[in-house]
Amino acid sequence: MRSRRVGIATFYRLPDEHGSAAEALKALPAIASKAGLTKYTAATREFAECEFKAGKQIGAHLICRGEDRYPRLLAEIPDAPPMLWLRGNPEVLQRLMFAMVGARNASSLGTRMARTLAGELAEAGYVVVSGLARGIDTCAHLAAARAGSIAVLAGGVDMVYPAENLTLAESLLKSGALVSEQPIGMAPFARHFPMRNRIISGLCSACVIVEAAGKSGSLITARGALDQGRDVLAVPGHPFDARAAGCNMLIHDGATLVQNAEDVIAVLQTQKALNDGQAEQIPLPLERHVPHQRSLAETRQLHQQILNRLGPSPIAEDQLLRDIGVRTSHMIPVLTNLEMDGQIRRAPAA
Repeated sequence: MRSRRVGIATFYRLPDEHGSAAEALKALPAIASKAGLTKYTAATREFAECEFKAGKQIGAHLICRGEDRYPRLLAEIPDAPPMLWLRGNPEVLQRLMFAMVGARNASSLGTRMARTLAGELAEAGYVVVSGLARGIDTCAHLAAARAGSIAVLAGGVDMVYPAENLTLAESLLKSGALVSEQPIGMAPFARHFPMRNRIISGLCSACVIVEAAGKSGSLITARGALDQGRDVLAVPGHPFDARAAGCNMLIHDGATLVQNAEDVIAVLQTQKALNDGQAEQIPLPLERHVPHQRSLAETRQLHQQILNRLGPSPIAEDQLLRDIGVRTSHMIPVLTNLEMDGQIRRAPAA
């Protein structure tokens, strides 16, 4: 996973194609050469051991997909992280979680609503998951810190961003946790934040949006939650407030309107009942959503098919699916990868 140009889909596919992780590592240079990369070297064992040592030094836990400690809901998403670094209390990952995200430049009413919802839901036994950003994220973590809150970081679990939330991050470690799929010591880059957002929603049964502009990271999280089959809830706002435009749009498109904690609890209880009923039917995490057949060349071809059909004017995703003739379960991770690479942009109404 730490080798250059190895994404999540490649990570899951290559060991299956080559029989083992060791054989997949040996094959990487030849695969990279066919993709046009010269002088390619896979990550070494020593490189991995340095990361293990760095994690041990800061008291972090490495949790791999397939282990009992790995969150069940997160294991179900198509692009589930193969591994997570965690600082804090690993047991918090086994509790009932919901995501809360929103505007960084939140209004006074928005921050008050976030504190109230997060505090009451934490008291009811739910774990608040957010991204440790300024504004709504910070308010949610502060209100739920004592009961347990999870902050998903875009960089390594030792790289708190923004730096002003360092004290808040440390306060989460006793009852909650800091979580990341990035290597120890990795500084957050812009491309990491959409990847971080899919983990925030993937951990949870539902995602609550409190203030979001018409084009914002919070709406990326909301769209990701919908793609993952999660419930999306939104707090309405005044039509003249640009910070409420995204939430009002989500509600218009069918998101559950939130006025108080009871509205969120009703959705979470319904999801819990459904998940409990389906628990025995869920296959082993590593046996689900693993792409076995698409080669690197086929993936590049699908990328090109998608890009050839896109232009300055948005096209609905379901129309794109019909045009190309690819199953939704195959298309969604590809679209997510293209969006993370900055090659496409998902418009709010698309």
